[in-house]
Amino acid sequence: MIIAFSVTPMGTGESVGEGVAEAVRVIRASGLPNETNALFTTIEGEWDEVMAVIKQAIGAVMAVAPRCSIVLKGDIRPGVTDALTGKVASVERHLAAKTGSPASPTSRPRNS
Repeated sequence: MIIAFSVTPMGTGESVGEGVAEAVRVIRASGLPNETNALFTTIEGEWDEVMAVIKQAIGAVMAVAPRCSIVLKGDIRPGVTDALTGKVASVERHLAAKTGSPASPTSRPRNS
């Protein structure tokens, strides 16, 4: 299964970076495949191990904040492994088939 989630410390002022960093530290230490971007951290594994890591990440945020907001989005597909990179590779193959070369995530024009 893959879970994309965010944990946001609340009640600590405008900056949430410290609390988020504590959550990401827990996730990275878990040894499970994971990726972090500006909005979510995605983690892959079996239900019990992923949910245990998410619970620990929430605990890390609660250790530095009086309140925590969480958002979870999941893809539960029994028997599938390496979906975290496999799904992206599939999209890149489809992009390459239409254009002849993979599109870089940063290749699209930016609004100024």
